[in-house]
Amino acid sequence: MLQDLKKKPNITLDGREINVYANIGNVSDVGMVLQNDAGGIGLFRSEFIYLHSATFPTEDEQFAIYKRVAEMMGGKKVIIRTLDIGADKQADYFNLPKEENPALGYRAIRICLMQREIFKTQIRAILRAAAFGKVSIMFPMIISVREVKDAKEILEQCRKELIAEGKKTGEVEIGIMIETPAAVMLADELAEEVEFFSIGTNDLTQYTLAIDRQNPKLDPFYDSHHPAVLRMIEKTVQAGHRHNCWVGICGELGADTSLTETFLRMGLDELSVNPGSVLGLRKVIRSLDLGTGKAKESDPPVQVPNEEPEAVPVEAPVEAPAAPPAEKPKEEAESQTKKTRFSFFGKGKNK
Repeated sequence: MLQDLKKKPNITLDGREINVYANIGNVSDVGMVLQNDAGGIGLFRSEFIYLHSATFPTEDEQFAIYKRVAEMMGGKKVIIRTLDIGADKQADYFNLPKEENPALGYRAIRICLMQREIFKTQIRAILRAAAFGKVSIMFPMIISVREVKDAKEILEQCRKELIAEGKKTGEVEIGIMIETPAAVMLADELAEEVEFFSIGTNDLTQYTLAIDRQNPKLDPFYDSHHPAVLRMIEKTVQAGHRHNCWVGICGELGADTSLTETFLRMGLDELSVNPGSVLGLRKVIRSLDLGTGKAKESDPPVQVPNEEPEAVPVEAPVEAPAAPPAEKPKEEAESQTKKTRFSFFGKGKNK
């Protein structure tokens, strides 16, 4: 029974441990997080506070919510994603302009950096709540180092203002969402600015495959298991670990147990999922034996879904039929298959 797994560690048979956290949208979700024994909150979707409000929530209103969540979690980590409004998440009072392609438009950190008073109100509330628990903050939709530096500068401005006002604040761990190919390609530089990465696989898949995930006509082409997406994830893990930056996943892919072993082999430090998926994911993790970090000869190989078929070379015209190429010995062919299958897996850095 899954309930028997409560209070058990998320550790493989060979001793690899990974954090399993939960995603929430408001205070009302915390009960399920605690009931399912998640190690923390890996994604607090703060935009739902705005979506459930008729007007901009005040600093005190937000502070009360963040403080309550931090206290309920009893010292466990609470990662609050700053306002991620726009695209498919709209609030009328923001008066956002209609856009032809909102997924690539005015949203998330772009709104926050352009309308700084809205951003500062939220940052102040988070810093105050951090005095009552273990709170982290992460910025969404990052595509440049400049954005991160600007956001951090605003955070420090807010901290100084609160101290000057005599209001209590707490230290916060700073991270970013990795949701764009630009962030993946700049991961080494970005890791020098923050303490953690959280990979948003929903948007990362959308932007990597150039597919609008809100368009049902494209469902046959949308593939979150695409090798390009998996390689983006692995590249992010490797870059983060090179700079002592822990790396997790908070998108839907984190709960896909067909990829749990793949993620562990990549070296991911955390998976954040819906509260109801925590214990099922823990069961899978505890059943795995990663051995030395690669599949044993007796183990079934880890499949890379939907790999592109090998290109067929075009033969040059000849006067007479060419003799068929010599067939590779079976051992050599099997070896080559294994190299291809595991070519994108990295050992990563375990923390």
